[in-house]
Amino acid sequence: MKILIITQNYIPEPDPKMHILAKGLVMRGHEAVVLTGFPNYPQGKIYPGWRQKIWQKEIVDGVKIIRVPLFPNRGRSAFLRAINYLSFPLAASILGPFLCGRTDVIMAYHPPITLGIPALILSKIKKAPFVFEIQDMWPETLSATGMVSNRLTLGVVARLARFIYKKAAAITVISPGFGENLRQKGVDPQKIKVFYNWAYEGEFLPVAADSQLAEKWGMAGRFNVLYAGNMGPAQGLLNVIAAAALLKSISKIQFVFVGGGIDKKMLETAAAEKKLANVRFLPRIPMADMPKLYALSEAVLVHLVDNPLFKITIPGKTQSSLLSGRPVIISVAGDAADLILSAKAGLAATPMNAASLARVVKKLYDMKDDERKKIGAAGRDYYFKYLCPQVQIEKYEELFDLILKTKNKDAD
Repeated sequence: MKILIITQNYIPEPDPKMHILAKGLVMRGHEAVVLTGFPNYPQGKIYPGWRQKIWQKEIVDGVKIIRVPLFPNRGRSAFLRAINYLSFPLAASILGPFLCGRTDVIMAYHPPITLGIPALILSKIKKAPFVFEIQDMWPETLSATGMVSNRLTLGVVARLARFIYKKAAAITVISPGFGENLRQKGVDPQKIKVFYNWAYEGEFLPVAADSQLAEKWGMAGRFNVLYAGNMGPAQGLLNVIAAAALLKSISKIQFVFVGGGIDKKMLETAAAEKKLANVRFLPRIPMADMPKLYALSEAVLVHLVDNPLFKITIPGKTQSSLLSGRPVIISVAGDAADLILSAKAGLAATPMNAASLARVVKKLYDMKDDERKKIGAAGRDYYFKYLCPQVQIEKYEELFDLILKTKNKDAD
């Protein structure tokens, strides 16, 4: 099969799922072509060493990559974000038909929902069915994160989403709750497939703790609870600062924030105002170095605000946390917590409840080291049995083959 993947973000940007999928399909004997933009996420600036052109072609790991221009933006302005979300689909719709060649199956990777537009256009022109993958449920995510509050805009997004769902040959979702959400919207249940995400770091092996790195990162001799990832409104991380304040009398416990985001400065200010010596902030760390960071941590934290949408969401760091080999503290209700608890890979805290989070951290702190290791090992075992790329890519391959056979059967 020749599979065309449409995604606004792609490597070297820090969302490698589509490259892992494309590379896996190539390894299985298929041809994978990716239509994407120029790298700019998450800072909203074109990466150093890159410059935008009308188009650019490259090959990485056997995957043919076609890049078209977009308007880069990652600020709080809803207007500028809308231009960003419209610019790539526009370029992909105009240039894609000329650049992508023949294709058998198309896959669009959402968000943003506007990627359904080039998927529809290319599907018509190439006479190829398309699969729509939903990583964020729109318009709910726009409302929940505060990105968009205008009811008219949210209504337009909802109508566009329903139209795209109707036209898609299949829809893949990352959680059972997303599937139920679509069924309640009237989507044909036969179209909906639950394909869990895998860990974006790959399948790294645990490494020994590096004492020099521990000193460098200020993690030596501490019980480190690690939060690694985006620090934005949806994560609600002021709650973690509040939990840290409740635990400041236990000097060994330390909360370590790694990464960036629009709320990072606010979090640093809040920790400084509370004079918290048990909170540490580190810059973004390359994915390849994440095992070294996990080796210095006693637990990893997954945290989102308390919102009905997030009860049906499984954040990407959930899978990475399972793979880390460390106990997972899951401060998200619903599907994400169910996944961690069913894997016996960690403990759940009530979302946005600092006292509950502090109690869970204290419970892990009081455990024997062997108990924590057993919990971490259970998470890795579960990951490789049910969630790893080898398991999930085979499901994608089977789905693409099925919808192609269905298309050919209908043509006959």
